[in-house]
Formats: sequence, structure tokens, C-alpha cells
Amino acid sequence: MEDALPYQILADTILVLHVVFVLFVILALPLIFIGKALHWRWVKNFWFRLTHVVAIGAVVMQAWIGVLCPLTTIEARFRVLSGQETYQGTFIQFWLHRLLYYDAPMWVFSVIYTLFGLAVLLSWLLVPPERGNHNR
Repeated sequence: MEDALPYQILADTILVLHVVFVLFVILALPLIFIGKALHWRWVKNFWFRLTHVVAIGAVVMQAWIGVLCPLTTIEARFRVLSGQETYQGTFIQFWLHRLLYYDAPMWVFSVIYTLFGLAVLLSWLLVPPERGNHNR
């Protein structure tokens, strides 16, 4: 099915972007605290911090209103258009899915996302962002 290849590539691309987004949301928080301890000025960059808080805020809101992540929905649609079943496919796809998706009741995710979101907000108090050039 030659027409399916572009959709498979798009689905894999969305999956990689999804993993990058998740890694950004998760890893930015410890980096902020590590950066404070090591005096990394970039961790106080206002735009970096705003992007981080907006990203986790979107995740928390989706969880509270019961909306599936749009990246998950888009990826699944491309998988269907490519003739694939969702959550099966290439080696990279298989391992990225194992890393990103797991089974638990929705309320568990809502609690985890909310607690993580509160930790991100707490980081704004403990390591307040600053406007200006902090890329050093």
C-alpha cells in the first residue's frame, strides 16, 4: 500500500514530537532546580519558563476536562489512514509507545498531572523567572 507510507511517516513524526513534548515537560522541572543550585542563568529565562508552565497547564486542563491529547488523536488518525492498527508498527514506534503510553484509570493521570503542574508552579516561587538575557 504505497499511499499509506506518507501517513505512516506523519504518524511516526507526531509520535516523536509527542515524546519530545513529554520529555520537555518532565525534564525541565528538575533542570530548573539543578540550574538554580548550579547558578545556570538560563533556567530563569522568562520565555522558557512560560513555555514550560503553559505546556503542563495544557496537559492538566485536558486531564481535568477529560479530553484526549490532540497529538495522540492525530497520530491515531494517521495510523488508521496508513492501514496500521494503532500502537503497532515499526521498532521505533513500538518503543516510543511503550515509553509514552500505559494503562491506568483516567483519574490516576489527572492526579499525577495536577501534582506535577503544582510542582511546576512551585518552581515559579522557588526559582522565579526573570526577563532579560539569561542564556549564559
